[in-house]
Amino acid sequence: MATRSAIVLNAVLRLLKPVAALLLRNGVAYPAFVAALKTVFLEAAREELQRTGQKQTDSAVSLLSGVHRRDVRTLARVEVPDEAADEPLNLAGQVVGRWLSDPVYVDDEGQPRPLPRYGDAPSFDALVTATSRDIRARAILAELERLGMAKLEEGTVRLLEPGFVPREGFDEGMALLRDNLHDHIAAAALNVSGEQNFLEQSVYVDQLTAESAQHLHALSTRIWRQAFRTVMREAQVRFDEDQAKAPADQRVHRARFGAYFYAEKNDEQDS
Repeated sequence: MATRSAIVLNAVLRLLKPVAALLLRNGVAYPAFVAALKTVFLEAAREELQRTGQKQTDSAVSLLSGVHRRDVRTLARVEVPDEAADEPLNLAGQVVGRWLSDPVYVDDEGQPRPLPRYGDAPSFDALVTATSRDIRARAILAELERLGMAKLEEGTVRLLEPGFVPREGFDEGMALLRDNLHDHIAAAALNVSGEQNFLEQSVYVDQLTAESAQHLHALSTRIWRQAFRTVMREAQVRFDEDQAKAPADQRVHRARFGAYFYAEKNDEQDS
């Protein structure tokens, strides 16, 4: 009978296959990945020691992570990437989220309105101001245009994409991939350990034709858009209320709701 460790390892190896493909397609081979992976194990080991109330000594971190003590000391001096670098992307996402969900900025069919560049609501300036007073509308517009998501024509700003998926900007696309998959895996891992009961479900069906798979993709996309508007609208209401009524030390939680669809030819049935 397989041990618990072996079961977990086999599951993780399975989910890492598309990650390995992504790395290889972008010039990251096994040695570079393994070297960088040490920092991930060290960070996870420190968090686990903190969670269980143990001291985060080099010996304890080394014992738990399996990383040599010399590397523990060396890698502790490695600078962690500044998450503030994602701030322009995050603000642009918040603006798009309000544009897609706030009744002021959508039409009767729930689609984002073309907005006058200036003026009172509904305008692009008013949209940005309603989201944040810390950044100018001009900067957000430039970012959305750079990402291929919005366009200014004859004084009107139009949203070109139905959701926040940049058509341009490799860095931004990878940031979204990183954050979405991190939270999805985190939810599943906490569920399987019994620590949480997050929503994390899917529907699976096989032995389909390509036409049926495409039909299900189109159906899933329509359902996602409906769910997105509902959840995003409520999220915007809760965000605005918390900003207005709750003290800063209570506004320390974040949430992510997502959906995905994947289909491929099942080669195993050809053998």
